Amino acid sequence: MILLTVLFLCIISTYSASVKGHTTGPRLNNDKLYKFTYSTEVFIDRVKASLQDSAGYRILSGVDVNLVWRNPNNDDDQLIKITIRDIKVENVNERPAAKDIFKRKNTENIIGKDYLAALQRPIVLQLLRGKVKNVYSYRNEPSVIQNLKRGLASLFQMQLHSGAVREVDVSGKCNVTYQARQDQVTKIKAVDTCEIEKTGFTSYHQILDVSAKTTSATIYVIEDSFIKSVWAEENHVLSLNFRQTTNAKIVSKQKLELKSIEAGPREIAGKQAASVIKTLDSSYVAVPLVAEPIKAECKNCPSLSEHWQSIRKKMEPENLSKAEATRSFLSFIQNIRIATKEEMLQILRSESDAILPQLVDAVTSAQTPASLEAMLEFLDFKNESSSFLQERFLYACGFASHPNEMLLKALTNKFQGQIGKSEIRETVVIIIGAVIRKLCNRGGCKLPAVVEAKKLILGGLGKAEKDDDVKMYLLALKNALLPEAIPLLLKHAESGEGPISNAAATALQRYDISFITSKVKKVMNRIYHQNHKIYEKTVRTTAAAIILSSYPSYMEVKNLLLSIGELPQEMNKYMLSVVQDILHFELPASKMIRQVLKDMSVHNYDRFSKMGSSSAYSGYVTRDPNASATYSLDILYSGSGILRKSNMNILIFNKKSRLHANQVVLEAQGLETIIAASADEGEENLESFAGMSAILFDVQLRPVTFFQGYADLMSKMFSATGEPINVVKGLVLLTDYSQVIQLQSGLKANTEFQSGLAIDISGGMEFSLWYRESKTSVKNRGAMLVAGNILVDSLFVQAGMETSIEVEATLDFISTVQFSQYPFLVCMQIDKIESPFRQFVSKYESLPSGKRYTSRKGKVQFLAGSELPLHRENSNMCRKVFSTESDSSSNWF
Repeated sequence: MILLTVLFLCIISTYSASVKGHTTGPRLNNDKLYKFTYSTEVFIDRVKASLQDSAGYRILSGVDVNLVWRNPNNDDDQLIKITIRDIKVENVNERPAAKDIFKRKNTENIIGKDYLAALQRPIVLQLLRGKVKNVYSYRNEPSVIQNLKRGLASLFQMQLHSGAVREVDVSGKCNVTYQARQDQVTKIKAVDTCEIEKTGFTSYHQILDVSAKTTSATIYVIEDSFIKSVWAEENHVLSLNFRQTTNAKIVSKQKLELKSIEAGPREIAGKQAASVIKTLDSSYVAVPLVAEPIKAECKNCPSLSEHWQSIRKKMEPENLSKAEATRSFLSFIQNIRIATKEEMLQILRSESDAILPQLVDAVTSAQTPASLEAMLEFLDFKNESSSFLQERFLYACGFASHPNEMLLKALTNKFQGQIGKSEIRETVVIIIGAVIRKLCNRGGCKLPAVVEAKKLILGGLGKAEKDDDVKMYLLALKNALLPEAIPLLLKHAESGEGPISNAAATALQRYDISFITSKVKKVMNRIYHQNHKIYEKTVRTTAAAIILSSYPSYMEVKNLLLSIGELPQEMNKYMLSVVQDILHFELPASKMIRQVLKDMSVHNYDRFSKMGSSSAYSGYVTRDPNASATYSLDILYSGSGILRKSNMNILIFNKKSRLHANQVVLEAQGLETIIAASADEGEENLESFAGMSAILFDVQLRPVTFFQGYADLMSKMFSATGEPINVVKGLVLLTDYSQVIQLQSGLKANTEFQSGLAIDISGGMEFSLWYRESKTSVKNRGAMLVAGNILVDSLFVQAGMETSIEVEATLDFISTVQFSQYPFLVCMQIDKIESPFRQFVSKYESLPSGKRYTSRKGKVQFLAGSELPLHRENSNMCRKVFSTESDSSSNWF
């Protein structure tokens, strides 16, 4: 019985694995002309939109197919001729007469006489066991016409038995799966496996990049050993990872149907396919089945100078927080990418000082060899007076969406050359670190320029004698995140003094958890618990953060919690806030902390009732299934109540990655003398200092100093204007995605997504000895634009879609401390200001004659402002602060 069952299953399996017993490809009969109708159509729209609302076009034709030759020694080796006739181009969806760009246009007017003649010239395929072995066509035909023929020819390539193969068609060399049953064959093509010449680029970070999903299926119906009909459909879906509502879909369909079989040309006799081809037409040449690249020239496009003049006013400094500035920035980058070095230099050398920084941002962000050469020729790094432009150039290099070896080599050469200003020298090496990291993340860690740059930083750190130089190289490593740098960072974190130890510890904090080994955690524990020496509070709290973020052990957590109560007062309060924040925000260490807290020797009132003003809090800015943004605010005060360190972070997450979008750290030390207070342990001899450090889109920027030394402090206090100090200001290219999708119809889809940010981050610190009050503020202003452009261009007709989202936003962080009484009153605020949000979608179809159909939709709304929540203690304190301010103002006279 079992044997019979197995035999029955084998018979069924054999039957379903082929079409009526055929194990090869389709065959044509002699002296017959097979007449088909053929259509290929393309739809472009947003993902969830109906195809009936899409932009696109359809090409209709008749197709004649006949057998030219069959190998006398192999029936499965045959030459077939394919001729396209009766061509017509029309809308893919019905349009009113006034919006029909094809109305009253004959095919020759649309396609053009030469293109039409080329399209109607036949091609010959050599089919060997159903696969296209050779394609013969005419020399020097336009690439777009050849590709359309290739798209049709690929439909004749198939096999009549089930199985997985790797075959070549118009899309390249692809993995294909055939499923055969009865008189039907289904072909599934894994388009993402197709090997084809690719152009363009993607963004360096997964969150800022674009995800693409593709499906491709073709169904064949077979009758009398040949094709009766073919239905093919291919879908491409593209979406921005951090905002998947910004998306597009491209649907390509092909349909081939047999209408009749008539008497046709006689078969040509011959033993070799090559000799038969020469007999048929000596003008035929062999061409590949894979599609050729197509270079479309921009007609009637403005020159670089004309484009610049049209957007110049929108790029003025006062407009940098507006969406128009970002839109202009992105469009100008596209023009720069096709411009010459001389055109760029002409504009750079003629522009005013106020506009030049924005122009430098745009030219550098274009990331072409010509734009880099233009900037290197324009900027004189020996000249101190142009240091501001040099810094803008360097930051734009750090934010580069797809840096290359040429850029890194140029930066390395600049660092090794003469630089007029020490701050620029520091910025150069810091940005070299950022470029190294981006190239390594793309698998370029062994490139010669990367190897040289790594030696420069690691070797420079080993040889540095001055503290400023050591700190500079540590900041470069904070960007580079080289695994081989970890031993050096541990050494400086544990053995270094003050700022050096802090820089090394914060660099380690940026590494992925996988690099925080037991050895690293041992050093961090020694620093936190001060086993060998006394450390500043800022270094100890950073060490604690590293331990708690890297899946700490039971004893590590227990020792950290047991230390609370033995620490300086404000550090006690800070560590308590950190623990409570981990628990309420359900961070990875929360499970272990809860387990430790079951021990009453750890979890008791005495330990968890410590007073102080320091705090740590995390929350959500936005929360979405695809991507979420969180904020965190940590503030550590000295025992005298003066700000020691504040750290505000904004991180963007999705299921696969994390992006450190923004960090602003304000740090102060040695200010106790101004209020006649005592410094904390280990900080008695610190020089008076206040400064700011920022990370923007995973790039550590050069820190900014507000004042250094008591004399400088007094000078700044008496000459202060109340104006904040700029940390970073400029235009940043975030998403930069450009890919050409080869459709199986032979058409090509050009896809581009860009996002840019006009940003202005400033901060300041004010002291009033008279009112015994200090205030720190950080203002983050920005205008973000996301734009997508999808275009299917056959050169004789275009269809496309443009989509954009723009938002202007302001986020203010203010910390007020009143030290006229004890305990001090501390109020923290994070204000999200009301911001405009605009979304637009435009779909179009156009002809070279200028005739165009366009459909536009838009939405404008305001996103409500709000004060982001912090812990309840802060809210109570803010009420007291504002109440005190109100009382003071009412008793002024």
